[in-house]
Amino acid sequence: MSVEVRGLTKAFGPVSAVTDLSFEVGDGTVTGFLGPNGAGKTTTMRMMLGLIAPNSGTATIDGRRYADLPRPSATVGAVLDGSGFHPDHTALHHLRVYARMGRYGNARATQVAELTGVSSFADRATRTLSTGMRQRLSLATALLGDPRVLLLDEPSNGLDPEGIAWLRTFLRDLAAEGRTILVSSHVLSEIGQTADHVVVIRQGRLVATGPTSELSGAAAVLVRSPQADQLRSHLRVPADVLGPDTLRIHGMTTAEVATAAAAHGIALYEITLERPTLEQAFLNLIGDDQ
Repeated sequence: MSVEVRGLTKAFGPVSAVTDLSFEVGDGTVTGFLGPNGAGKTTTMRMMLGLIAPNSGTATIDGRRYADLPRPSATVGAVLDGSGFHPDHTALHHLRVYARMGRYGNARATQVAELTGVSSFADRATRTLSTGMRQRLSLATALLGDPRVLLLDEPSNGLDPEGIAWLRTFLRDLAAEGRTILVSSHVLSEIGQTADHVVVIRQGRLVATGPTSELSGAAAVLVRSPQADQLRSHLRVPADVLGPDTLRIHGMTTAEVATAAAAHGIALYEITLERPTLEQAFLNLIGDDQ
């Protein structure tokens, strides 16, 4: 079930929040939605859910606007913030209320509580919950209708390292079931490990979109050698000089570099594969906005 955004535009008075934004989120994938604070991510998600009316453009789920879906919560689940709880309700009672509203039954409330770890604090009042617990409860609420599409805005906020690792595996498992997941996050290391694709926006405009591996770029080989200059002269690929004995070599594997050094009798003290990070690519794309 694909999600398509086409020419989405929204201004609040003189302030342009989103401008002519277009991207797709494919079936069975986790797509990271990235951008600095104020880039328009939350506004875009709210337009996708019909909570904000765009000035122009469309956002569709399986070819329909959210408002036109016959049973929206059974198609799309969303986590936008962790504040929509009655303070005196327990976590489980909150889920049961929303389950009744969606006509899913108490058994489904118990099931999603187990899936998301909410069962461990099911009898606690929501006003006593930590930020991480609220995030789990928000996710459980979004899953009540067993939706094929999930829109998640900063779902890892407040989670401890164990919770973040759990969320990563949980989202990957949901995508493996064929679900379509769009997740915004400032934890770029997690998006790099979780997302198949990324969409990067800056000042409300699309900057880049594509597979996470392609956006991060190709790996390089770091080499330390007392004959670094001599090794560089024998290479037919670009090599950056990082120091008197250190090179960063592009376009070769570690085995190819080692073979080339051995062929010319060049000693290597160290050889390491350097994989670029999503964070580095992100900072290059957004420039001075961060």
